[in-house]
Amino acid sequence: MAALQVKPTRMELSNLKKKRQVAVRGHKLMKDKRDEMVRRFIIYIRRNRMLREQVEQKLSLAMSEFVIARASMSHASIEEALSYPARPATVHASTRNVLSIKMPELTLEESAGFEYPYGFATTSAELDAAVQAFAELLPMLIELAEVEKICNRLADEIEKTRRRVNALEYVMIPQFEEAIRMITMKLDENERGNLTRLMKTKEMLAQKS
Repeated sequence: MAALQVKPTRMELSNLKKKRQVAVRGHKLMKDKRDEMVRRFIIYIRRNRMLREQVEQKLSLAMSEFVIARASMSHASIEEALSYPARPATVHASTRNVLSIKMPELTLEESAGFEYPYGFATTSAELDAAVQAFAELLPMLIELAEVEKICNRLADEIEKTRRRVNALEYVMIPQFEEAIRMITMKLDENERGNLTRLMKTKEMLAQKS
């Protein structure tokens, strides 16, 4: 660890003590922020795992229904039935500040109710089940995308904050403390030297008189 290049003066000593105080306060604030981000990260990770398991389970069931529907219907009939969406939907993307971090926020806007976009004369019940299952999956997929992005943002910010905390704890604060110690020793040494010279001067003056 390279030592700070400082002048051994009382002004420099006072400035270093102020800088050390700011660094110690910043170190505590960053540690508190890191701990809070880790706490929230764990909550989002658990939510992400639960959502992913639910989505994969529902998606598997929906795909099974769709495979059965494809086996009982012609390709042209399926394409014609699925050429229009079951209901219009819009996803609005925005951000919100959490612990000074811009977190993504996805909002799904869709019309109320659910209607099949085709008639029932040429379609199978399995296709109906698959279409409804996919429609129910959409809000969960939007939430899963939002939670995964938040997890990525938090993980990146935790790593950045961890590096800053380590830099303060193991580099900057020890450098300030070492520089303060060196300046204090140098000033004490100068003060002892001045006191010795003063005592010798007094002794010489006393001998002459």
